[in-house]
Amino acid sequence: MECVPNFSEGRRAEVVEEIVRAVGQIDGVTVLDHSRDETHNRSVVTFAGNAEPVVRAATAAVGRALELIDMEQHSGAHPRIGAVDVIPFVPLGTTRIEECVDLARRFGEQIAQRFELPVYLYGEAALRPERRRLANVRRGQYEGLRDAISSDPARAPDYGPARLHPKGGAVAVGARKPLIAFNINLRTDDLPTAIKIANAIRESSGGMPAVQAMGVLLENPGSSPMAQVSTNLVDWERTGIAAVVNEVRRLAREAGTDIDHCELIGLAPTGALLDVAADALGLRDFGADQALELRLARER
Repeated sequence: MECVPNFSEGRRAEVVEEIVRAVGQIDGVTVLDHSRDETHNRSVVTFAGNAEPVVRAATAAVGRALELIDMEQHSGAHPRIGAVDVIPFVPLGTTRIEECVDLARRFGEQIAQRFELPVYLYGEAALRPERRRLANVRRGQYEGLRDAISSDPARAPDYGPARLHPKGGAVAVGARKPLIAFNINLRTDDLPTAIKIANAIRESSGGMPAVQAMGVLLENPGSSPMAQVSTNLVDWERTGIAAVVNEVRRLAREAGTDIDHCELIGLAPTGALLDVAADALGLRDFGADQALELRLARER
């Protein structure tokens, strides 16, 4: 299975490297990718292995993040509730989603006890239906949850104390299918345009199925501000990358601008990328077996 924890730190490279190192020291785990974003002040680490090594690696990452990240000092464009904001477990190969659900719940209970950390279960692992959507868990973000966790029964954690960790806040732990994090940067610094487009395409506002989106303004030192439509494609077989890009481009042109460039955050399934190629080339009946390396891998 795969684990893709998101950390509330994207500006201090040395902190991210320490977290990656903690994961990489666990036998039986392979670090597949890591990336950091200074504007979002967020990093994503992707690793995979069998269940128990993955749990050990995720536990090590949580411990290191709680030592190095102080949420009282954190700010960034991306919604967050803790130093380790979210920890999803994702089935690969023949692993079933039910196995990831069981693992997420056991892992959530373990880290809540070990680190005195409030844990919210989301996605397929949610114990409350209203917590299936991560956005509901993150409502009010770190600052809002700090005020509500002990006073509002609806915001009580599934595991751990009804108070935030002194430095680490809280964490959402869940199970889900592979998710594609995909950012579309516009040729404008007009944030309302990005927000309007994000609102038009996301499923929760009546837009495209299985699409989450928000508009943010990128303000990196040494470069001009740029509006971004930041998306998560939670089921690429329902709505793929090409469909999202085409719709954002259409809406951007209606607003008098266009797409400047796009960013893939972390990894994406091969099928999702082949789907983009088929769309761009206008291919009919195109299958993964027509990709040379994939055909060779199947035949070996």
